[in-house]
Amino acid sequence: MYLPKNVEIIEVGPRDGLQNEANFISTEKKIDLINALNKTGIKRMEATSFVHPEYVPQMKDAKEVLQGMERKLGLQYMALIPNEKGYDRAVENGVNAISLVVGASDSFNLKNVKMTKEESITKFSSVVEKAKEKGMFIRFNIATAFWCPFAGKVHPDVVLEIVRRVDSLGVDEIVVCDTIGRANPAQVHDLFELISQGQPKAMITAHFHDTYGFAQANIIAALQVGVTRFDTSIGGLGGCPFAPGAAGNVATEDVVCMLHEMGIETGIDLPSLLSCVELVEPLTIRELKGYYHKVKA
Repeated sequence: MYLPKNVEIIEVGPRDGLQNEANFISTEKKIDLINALNKTGIKRMEATSFVHPEYVPQMKDAKEVLQGMERKLGLQYMALIPNEKGYDRAVENGVNAISLVVGASDSFNLKNVKMTKEESITKFSSVVEKAKEKGMFIRFNIATAFWCPFAGKVHPDVVLEIVRRVDSLGVDEIVVCDTIGRANPAQVHDLFELISQGQPKAMITAHFHDTYGFAQANIIAALQVGVTRFDTSIGGLGGCPFAPGAAGNVATEDVVCMLHEMGIETGIDLPSLLSCVELVEPLTIRELKGYYHKVKA
Protein backbone atom coordinates (compact mmCIF):
# COMPACT_ATOMS: atom_id res chain seq x y z
CA MET A 1 0.00 0.00 0.00
CA TYR A 2 1.29 3.43 -0.91
CA LEU A 3 1.47 5.77 2.08
CA PRO A 4 2.87 9.30 2.12
CA LYS A 5 5.11 10.44 4.96
CA ASN A 6 3.06 13.56 5.67
CA VAL A 7 -0.56 14.69 5.27
CA GLU A 8 -2.01 18.15 5.78
CA ILE A 9 -5.28 18.46 7.68
CA ILE A 10 -7.37 21.59 7.05
CA GLU A 11 -9.86 22.26 9.85
CA VAL A 12 -13.29 23.39 8.62
CA GLY A 13 -15.22 23.03 11.88
CA PRO A 14 -15.63 26.72 12.73
CA ARG A 15 -17.31 27.33 9.36
CA ASP A 16 -18.56 24.17 7.66
CA GLY A 17 -18.96 22.35 10.95
CA LEU A 18 -21.05 24.97 12.74
CA GLN A 19 -23.02 26.45 9.83
CA ASN A 20 -25.77 23.83 9.95
CA GLU A 21 -26.48 24.00 13.68
CA ALA A 22 -30.11 24.93 14.37
CA ASN A 23 -29.47 26.87 17.59
CA PHE A 24 -27.31 29.96 17.28
CA ILE A 25 -23.88 29.49 18.81
CA SER A 26 -22.61 32.59 20.54
CA THR A 27 -19.75 34.58 19.07
CA GLU A 28 -17.75 33.98 22.25
CA LYS A 29 -18.07 30.19 21.91
CA LYS A 30 -16.96 30.32 18.29
CA ILE A 31 -13.95 32.41 19.26
CA ASP A 32 -13.11 29.99 22.10
CA LEU A 33 -13.17 27.09 19.63
CA ILE A 34 -10.90 28.83 17.12
CA ASN A 35 -8.47 29.85 19.86
CA ALA A 36 -8.36 26.24 21.10
CA LEU A 37 -7.80 24.91 17.57
CA ASN A 38 -4.89 27.38 17.29
CA LYS A 39 -3.04 25.27 19.85
CA THR A 40 -3.43 21.86 18.19
CA GLY A 41 -0.79 22.14 15.45
CA ILE A 42 -3.33 22.76 12.70
CA LYS A 43 -1.89 25.21 10.15
CA ARG A 44 -5.01 26.12 8.15
CA MET A 45 -8.68 26.49 9.00
CA GLU A 46 -11.92 27.93 7.69
CA ALA A 47 -12.80 30.47 10.36
CA THR A 48 -16.14 31.81 9.12
CA SER A 49 -18.10 32.87 6.04
CA PHE A 50 -19.58 36.10 4.68
CA VAL A 51 -22.92 34.73 3.53
CA HIS A 52 -26.36 36.32 3.78
CA PRO A 53 -27.66 35.82 7.35
CA GLU A 54 -31.12 35.01 6.03
CA TYR A 55 -29.78 31.83 4.43
CA VAL A 56 -27.05 30.86 6.92
CA PRO A 57 -27.90 32.66 10.19
CA GLN A 58 -25.20 30.79 12.10
CA MET A 59 -22.54 32.84 10.29
CA LYS A 60 -24.10 36.28 10.83
CA ASP A 61 -21.34 37.23 13.30
CA ALA A 62 -18.42 36.71 10.88
CA LYS A 63 -17.04 40.20 11.49
CA GLU A 64 -17.18 39.84 15.28
CA VAL A 65 -15.54 36.39 15.17
CA LEU A 66 -12.65 37.67 13.06
CA GLN A 67 -12.19 40.69 15.31
CA GLY A 68 -12.29 38.69 18.54
CA MET A 69 -10.24 35.60 17.76
CA GLU A 70 -6.50 35.24 18.29
CA ARG A 71 -4.63 35.15 14.99
CA LYS A 72 -1.67 32.87 15.47
CA LEU A 73 1.41 33.68 13.41
CA GLY A 74 1.91 31.16 10.62
CA LEU A 75 -1.67 29.89 10.70
CA GLN A 76 -3.94 30.58 7.72
CA TYR A 77 -7.53 31.63 8.43
CA MET A 78 -9.92 31.37 5.48
CA ALA A 79 -13.37 32.88 5.02
CA LEU A 80 -15.89 31.44 2.59
CA ILE A 81 -17.55 33.98 0.31
CA PRO A 82 -20.51 33.34 -2.03
CA ASN A 83 -20.19 36.37 -4.29
CA GLU A 84 -18.49 39.73 -4.90
CA LYS A 85 -20.33 41.41 -2.04
CA GLY A 86 -19.03 38.72 0.30
CA TYR A 87 -15.54 39.30 -1.07
CA ASP A 88 -15.76 43.03 -0.31
CA ARG A 89 -16.84 42.29 3.27
CA ALA A 90 -13.98 39.83 3.69
CA VAL A 91 -11.44 42.39 2.49
CA GLU A 92 -12.90 45.03 4.85
CA ASN A 93 -12.32 42.63 7.74
CA GLY A 94 -8.69 41.85 7.00
CA VAL A 95 -9.15 38.42 5.42
CA ASN A 96 -6.18 37.36 3.27
CA ALA A 97 -7.38 33.87 2.31
CA ILE A 98 -10.76 33.31 0.67
CA SER A 99 -12.75 30.19 -0.06
CA LEU A 100 -15.12 30.13 -3.05
CA VAL A 101 -17.63 27.41 -3.91
CA VAL A 102 -19.46 26.23 -7.00
CA GLY A 103 -21.65 23.15 -7.30
CA ALA A 104 -20.77 20.60 -9.98
CA SER A 105 -24.53 20.14 -10.29
CA ASP A 106 -26.64 23.02 -11.60
CA SER A 107 -29.50 21.84 -9.38
CA PHE A 108 -27.39 22.24 -6.25
CA ASN A 109 -25.85 25.52 -7.40
CA LEU A 110 -29.26 27.04 -8.07
CA LYS A 111 -30.41 26.06 -4.56
CA ASN A 112 -27.20 27.38 -3.05
CA VAL A 113 -26.61 30.70 -4.84
CA LYS A 114 -29.49 30.94 -7.36
CA MET A 115 -27.11 30.65 -10.32
CA THR A 116 -26.05 27.88 -12.69
CA LYS A 117 -22.50 26.65 -12.27
CA GLU A 118 -21.54 28.44 -15.48
CA GLU A 119 -22.89 31.73 -14.10
CA SER A 120 -21.05 31.17 -10.82
CA ILE A 121 -17.69 30.47 -12.47
CA THR A 122 -18.09 33.54 -14.68
CA LYS A 123 -18.89 35.80 -11.72
CA PHE A 124 -16.08 34.36 -9.63
CA SER A 125 -13.56 35.06 -12.40
CA SER A 126 -13.58 38.76 -11.52
CA VAL A 127 -13.35 37.96 -7.79
CA VAL A 128 -10.32 35.75 -8.42
CA GLU A 129 -8.69 38.51 -10.46
CA LYS A 130 -9.22 41.06 -7.68
CA ALA A 131 -7.99 38.66 -5.01
CA LYS A 132 -4.84 37.84 -7.00
CA GLU A 133 -4.07 41.54 -7.34
CA LYS A 134 -4.15 41.77 -3.53
CA GLY A 135 -1.95 38.68 -3.15
CA MET A 136 -4.71 36.72 -1.40
CA PHE A 137 -4.75 32.94 -1.14
CA ILE A 138 -7.65 31.55 -3.20
CA ARG A 139 -9.30 28.24 -2.44
CA PHE A 140 -11.98 27.00 -4.85
CA ASN A 141 -14.42 24.30 -3.65
CA ILE A 142 -16.26 22.06 -6.12
CA ALA A 143 -19.35 20.97 -4.20
CA THR A 144 -21.40 17.85 -5.05
CA ALA A 145 -18.45 16.50 -7.06
CA PHE A 146 -19.69 12.91 -6.77
CA TRP A 147 -23.41 13.02 -6.02
CA CYS A 148 -26.05 15.75 -5.98
CA PRO A 149 -29.05 15.52 -3.60
CA PHE A 150 -31.33 16.69 -6.43
CA ALA A 151 -29.82 15.39 -9.69
CA GLY A 152 -28.15 12.17 -8.56
CA LYS A 153 -24.74 10.92 -9.66
CA VAL A 154 -22.39 13.52 -11.17
CA HIS A 155 -20.37 12.46 -14.22
CA PRO A 156 -16.58 12.77 -13.71
CA ASP A 157 -16.25 14.74 -16.96
CA VAL A 158 -18.31 17.56 -15.41
CA VAL A 159 -15.88 17.82 -12.50
CA LEU A 160 -12.81 17.56 -14.72
CA GLU A 161 -14.02 20.46 -16.83
CA ILE A 162 -14.60 22.62 -13.75
CA VAL A 163 -11.13 21.72 -12.45
CA ARG A 164 -9.63 22.69 -15.82
CA ARG A 165 -11.47 26.01 -15.96
CA VAL A 166 -10.84 26.97 -12.35
CA ASP A 167 -7.19 25.99 -12.58
CA SER A 168 -6.82 28.26 -15.61
CA LEU A 169 -7.98 31.19 -13.45
CA GLY A 170 -4.87 30.76 -11.31
CA VAL A 171 -6.43 29.73 -7.99
CA ASP A 172 -4.10 28.30 -5.35
CA GLU A 173 -6.16 25.30 -4.25
CA ILE A 174 -9.03 23.24 -5.64
CA VAL A 175 -11.12 21.24 -3.17
CA VAL A 176 -13.14 18.32 -4.49
CA CYS A 177 -16.11 17.83 -2.17
CA ASP A 178 -18.32 14.84 -1.45
CA THR A 179 -20.98 17.19 -0.10
CA ILE A 180 -23.64 14.60 0.70
CA GLY A 181 -21.22 11.87 1.81
CA ARG A 182 -22.30 9.27 -0.70
CA ALA A 183 -19.08 8.69 -2.66
CA ASN A 184 -17.40 5.29 -2.36
CA PRO A 185 -13.65 4.49 -2.42
CA ALA A 186 -13.69 3.27 -6.04
CA GLN A 187 -15.32 6.52 -7.21
CA VAL A 188 -12.89 8.57 -5.16
CA HIS A 189 -9.84 6.72 -6.45
CA ASP A 190 -10.93 7.03 -10.07
CA LEU A 191 -11.91 10.72 -9.96
CA PHE A 192 -8.74 11.88 -8.22
CA GLU A 193 -6.64 9.76 -10.58
CA LEU A 194 -8.29 11.48 -13.55
CA ILE A 195 -7.73 14.88 -11.95
CA SER A 196 -4.04 14.15 -11.38
CA GLN A 197 -3.63 13.09 -15.00
CA GLY A 198 -4.66 16.61 -16.00
CA GLN A 199 -1.69 17.94 -13.99
CA PRO A 200 -3.41 20.98 -12.45
CA LYS A 201 -1.14 23.73 -11.12
CA ALA A 202 -3.35 24.28 -8.07
CA MET A 203 -3.06 22.14 -4.94
CA ILE A 204 -5.73 19.43 -4.83
CA THR A 205 -7.60 18.77 -1.59
CA ALA A 206 -10.32 16.25 -0.73
CA HIS A 207 -13.39 17.03 1.39
CA PHE A 208 -15.54 14.14 2.67
CA HIS A 209 -18.76 13.96 4.65
CA ASP A 210 -19.57 10.77 6.54
CA THR A 211 -23.26 10.19 5.77
CA TYR A 212 -22.74 6.58 4.69
CA GLY A 213 -19.75 5.92 6.95
CA PHE A 214 -17.37 5.83 3.97
CA ALA A 215 -15.33 8.95 4.71
CA GLN A 216 -12.19 7.38 6.17
CA ALA A 217 -12.18 4.66 3.54
CA ASN A 218 -12.44 7.42 0.94
CA ILE A 219 -9.42 9.14 2.48
CA ILE A 220 -7.40 5.93 2.06
CA ALA A 221 -8.55 5.70 -1.57
CA ALA A 222 -7.48 9.31 -2.21
CA LEU A 223 -4.10 8.70 -0.54
CA GLN A 224 -3.45 5.91 -3.04
CA VAL A 225 -3.47 8.36 -5.93
CA GLY A 226 -1.36 10.99 -4.25
CA VAL A 227 -3.85 13.26 -2.46
CA THR A 228 -2.25 14.50 0.76
CA ARG A 229 -4.59 17.33 1.83
CA PHE A 230 -7.91 16.72 3.53
CA ASP A 231 -10.65 18.88 5.05
CA THR A 232 -11.94 17.63 8.39
CA SER A 233 -14.20 18.99 11.12
CA ILE A 234 -13.66 18.75 14.85
CA GLY A 235 -16.06 16.25 16.41
CA GLY A 236 -17.46 15.35 12.98
CA LEU A 237 -19.69 18.44 13.00
CA GLY A 238 -21.15 19.62 9.74
CA GLY A 239 -23.81 19.36 7.11
CA CYS A 240 -25.02 21.69 4.41
CA PRO A 241 -28.13 23.91 4.60
CA PHE A 242 -28.61 23.39 0.85
CA ALA A 243 -28.01 19.61 0.70
CA PRO A 244 -30.82 17.61 2.35
CA GLY A 245 -29.59 14.55 4.21
CA ALA A 246 -25.93 15.52 4.30
CA ALA A 247 -24.35 14.40 7.56
CA GLY A 248 -21.31 15.87 9.25
CA ASN A 249 -17.80 16.09 7.91
CA VAL A 250 -15.33 13.38 8.77
CA ALA A 251 -14.05 14.01 12.31
CA THR A 252 -10.64 15.66 12.60
CA GLU A 253 -9.64 13.60 15.63
CA ASP A 254 -10.59 10.31 13.91
CA VAL A 255 -8.59 11.10 10.79
CA VAL A 256 -5.54 12.29 12.71
CA CYS A 257 -5.65 9.18 14.92
CA MET A 258 -5.92 6.90 11.88
CA LEU A 259 -3.07 8.61 10.05
CA HIS A 260 -0.81 8.53 13.10
CA GLU A 261 -1.55 4.83 13.60
CA MET A 262 -0.47 4.31 9.99
CA GLY A 263 2.80 6.14 10.58
CA ILE A 264 1.78 9.28 8.68
CA GLU A 265 2.74 12.61 10.23
CA THR A 266 0.25 15.50 10.50
CA GLY A 267 1.96 17.82 12.97
CA ILE A 268 -1.22 17.79 15.08
CA ASP A 269 -1.46 16.93 18.78
CA LEU A 270 -4.29 14.47 19.51
CA PRO A 271 -4.79 15.38 23.21
CA SER A 272 -5.24 19.01 22.15
CA LEU A 273 -7.84 17.94 19.60
CA LEU A 274 -9.74 16.08 22.33
CA SER A 275 -9.87 19.30 24.34
CA CYS A 276 -11.48 20.95 21.31
CA VAL A 277 -14.04 18.14 21.07
CA GLU A 278 -14.95 18.81 24.71
CA LEU A 279 -15.52 22.45 23.79
CA VAL A 280 -17.65 21.63 20.76
CA GLU A 281 -19.85 18.89 22.23
CA PRO A 282 -22.05 21.22 24.34
CA LEU A 283 -22.60 23.48 21.32
CA THR A 284 -24.71 20.97 19.40
CA ILE A 285 -27.96 19.17 20.14
CA ARG A 286 -26.79 16.30 17.92
CA GLU A 287 -24.60 13.39 18.99
CA LEU A 288 -21.10 13.89 17.65
CA LYS A 289 -20.21 11.58 14.77
CA GLY A 290 -16.59 11.03 15.76
CA TYR A 291 -15.34 7.84 17.40
CA TYR A 292 -11.93 8.62 18.88
CA HIS A 293 -13.23 10.91 21.62
CA LYS A 294 -15.65 8.18 22.74
CA VAL A 295 -12.85 5.63 23.03
CA LYS A 296 -10.76 8.08 25.02
CA ALA A 297 -13.64 9.32 27.21
